[in-house]
Amino acid sequence: MKVMRQEAALAPLVARDLATPAVAGHAVRIAVAACGVCRTDLHVVDDELPDVPRPVIPGHEVVGRVVEAGPEARFAPGDRVGVPWLGWTCGSCEFCRGGLENLCPEARFTGYTLDGGYADTITADSRYCLPIPARYTDEAAAPLLCAGLIGYRCLKLAGGGRDIGLYGFGAAAHIVAQIARFQDRRVHAFVRPGDDRAATFARELGAVWAGPSDAPPPDPLDAAIIFAPVGALVPLALKAVKPGGSVVCGGIHMSDIPSFPYADLWRERTIRSVANLTRADGAEFMDLAGRFDIETHTHIYPLANANQALDDLRAGRFSGAAVLVP
Repeated sequence: MKVMRQEAALAPLVARDLATPAVAGHAVRIAVAACGVCRTDLHVVDDELPDVPRPVIPGHEVVGRVVEAGPEARFAPGDRVGVPWLGWTCGSCEFCRGGLENLCPEARFTGYTLDGGYADTITADSRYCLPIPARYTDEAAAPLLCAGLIGYRCLKLAGGGRDIGLYGFGAAAHIVAQIARFQDRRVHAFVRPGDDRAATFARELGAVWAGPSDAPPPDPLDAAIIFAPVGALVPLALKAVKPGGSVVCGGIHMSDIPSFPYADLWRERTIRSVANLTRADGAEFMDLAGRFDIETHTHIYPLANANQALDDLRAGRFSGAAVLVP
């Protein structure tokens, strides 16, 4: 199988031809049709996550068709499936037993501790794969597998308030904004100061206000979700939410949060993180995505150009999501 993998920390990805893993048990072998490029992939290749087991094949927004299935697999050859970030859990720890498998201490993650989708073939545990709604093309569906899933979990944990702030208007936020509109909420988009392109993009997707991240919104927010990996945004978001409001940090990695006055947290405001996702989140989100059209704005790159896609994401050269195709 053809892959793009990183063989040393901070090194560019390199093309390799590898043997295809055997399929057994719950496993399926999938011919990759598209794989989204996520900011978490940047954290992997930029060595910002602990204990990256190199060589590593990144990619956890994978869409493709099953070509071979193990005897216990839940999908059959020909089925179109998605492979998300959560790739395996132990099933027996207190978190797995309590419905919080996203916190399993033994969990393995696609494109990090399991081989990912920057490849033409991937082998995955079918119990963690998801069916893809028929209304989406392969390329359009790929960002749903993380930007959509993590964004959906963030929105759930933000509560049911009407006025939602989104800090960092990239792949996840542009999907969450559409879900929030579908739920009759009002979206306020916070972008990097001077990034007029992102602000315009947010307004095109229905944001009632879009402005720089260091500016207050015109009205207090019920909740704020921070997708940008910038800890300095947390105190700003706290100032923007109402008493009783929540600030949800949606990234797997964030720079340090600076100190702030207790008065900004007082009156029952909360700060919380979102870690990974559960299979229940995946089922709920794909059901929701099948009920209305989520327009994913994608920028397509050949698999061989994975380094360019990562560099463009790192530099903020596009709005929406990058997608690799073999």
